[in-house]
Amino acid sequence: MPKQKTNSSAKKRMRVTGSGKIMREGVNNQHKFEGKSSARKRRVSTDQEITGGDRAMARKLLGKLKGR
Repeated sequence: MPKQKTNSSAKKRMRVTGSGKIMREGVNNQHKFEGKSSARKRRVSTDQEITGGDRAMARKLLGKLKGR
């Protein structure tokens, strides 16, 4: 039986921490920073944890051993 491949787009957008949480980058954090307040820029710069049903889908995309 062939090995399960990791989804290429998912591995570029998500990472698994040592404790098993799946993290993603904050949204609205790519460009047009001059129109955003400093507090907003700080808030979106932090990584967000993926939870709920999205976490289950992310685990499947990242491969069976990631995110236990």
